[in-house]
Amino acid sequence: MIKDTWINFVHDLQDRICTALEKADGKAVFIEDAWERAEGGGGKTRIIANGNAIEKGGVNTSIVFGDVTDAMRTQLKIDGAKWFACGLSLVIHPLNPFVPTVHANYRMFELYNEHDEVIDRWFGGGTDLTPYYLFEEDAKHFHQTYKNACDTFDISFYPKFKATCDNYFVNFHRNNERRGIGGIFYDYQRPDENKDVDFWINFAKRCGDSFIEAYLPIVEKRKNAPYTDKNKHWQEIRRGRYVEFNLVHDRGTLFGLKTNGRIESILMSLPPTVRFEYNYQPEKGSEEDKLLQACLHPIDWLNLVTEEEKAEWARKSNSC
Repeated sequence: MIKDTWINFVHDLQDRICTALEKADGKAVFIEDAWERAEGGGGKTRIIANGNAIEKGGVNTSIVFGDVTDAMRTQLKIDGAKWFACGLSLVIHPLNPFVPTVHANYRMFELYNEHDEVIDRWFGGGTDLTPYYLFEEDAKHFHQTYKNACDTFDISFYPKFKATCDNYFVNFHRNNERRGIGGIFYDYQRPDENKDVDFWINFAKRCGDSFIEAYLPIVEKRKNAPYTDKNKHWQEIRRGRYVEFNLVHDRGTLFGLKTNGRIESILMSLPPTVRFEYNYQPEKGSEEDKLLQACLHPIDWLNLVTEEEKAEWARKSNSC
């Protein structure tokens, strides 16, 4: 069955990602909190905290279902008799300010009529990066990994899903400031005669498998970098922007709240410490300002010449 295939995928992905993150951290381990939802379904919330590399994080799976309520019809524009949703959602908040926060989410949604017949089915997901200090080579590595994944299925996917990501994770109330440097994001992808259910499940598998390849090398490269109280202060300022987006704009958070989801699991995405300082502005030309400027508009990271590449070209030129 389609449901069983998808459920097995998200549980296997949860196991593999948790194992990889524990290995990268080297100290903390995930604690699992299995829960049930009164209206139908449940999930496995796995939390990691106070590690060598990870300050707080969660890798969650949920399988939930129920009747379509009036609130869902009016606020989420869902019209049917019953619904089913299953997915994996993760957020990792690192300890070191030079390691970026990362988010991923892959899910399937089904809608049924009064006879329990499927009348709608769609897939969504993506992975995006939220650095506190900008390293162009990290951004390039992250985006290249997901471009490679997308290109395996359709070469139009990466530019399309990158643009969707760039235009979704935006704090519109802050002059369209991006939450981070993006990644890929797709939503409401319905199977058709050209791209059937198996296509979208296999695409999600490929993207899910790419998470470890895209994120863990960045963690390994940056997790032991020395940092100051100033760096930590800036990290907490930017975490404030993360909180604002998740509570004001994020559709997944709103869906969870409107369907009487488990609050602890929904708000797992919020960082452990955060600052909201009145009209805080980084010093012009600083590394903090460099990050802020990168979040003001989408950037074509794969065609950007990084500082690392410039240095390599300079070394080669000087050796000639």
